[in-house]
Amino acid sequence: MLFIIFNLVAFFVPKRINKIEIYTTCFFAYTYGLTTDLIFDMHYDLYGYFQKGFQWKAFLGILLYFPSISLLFLNFYPSEKKIVKKVLYIMLWSLFSVTFEWISMHTEFFYHNGWKLWYSAILYPIIFLILVINLRFIQKINNSSSGHDK
Repeated sequence: MLFIIFNLVAFFVPKRINKIEIYTTCFFAYTYGLTTDLIFDMHYDLYGYFQKGFQWKAFLGILLYFPSISLLFLNFYPSEKKIVKKVLYIMLWSLFSVTFEWISMHTEFFYHNGWKLWYSAILYPIIFLILVINLRFIQKINNSSSGHDK
């Protein structure tokens, strides 16, 4: 249910990034999250969704979660603010993500198998920074190609 709420909020919130940035960053977040999960879940068996192995409901959760959260995060990212506000923003989203992961573990949507919550706490700021770097890259490509017809 929370995943549907995340998607509804992401869909209806006023957008501060354009459609191509939304599309590319959501697609990037989905593929980045799926790739990471394939490695850490399927290859190393450090964590997973519901139970070991592939489940369609876990796939649906990933499909609904990664794009909506990345859109919400990037849409309100304070790109024009000072570095302190940017760091604080990333840290607040990281805290939200660790809390959401903890809740997901207690609802049995997500489980740890050798993974520790503090690993996630270290990695979430890096993940959010990668999302920002990807957005900047997309914006640079978009700005350099605008006005050039093919």
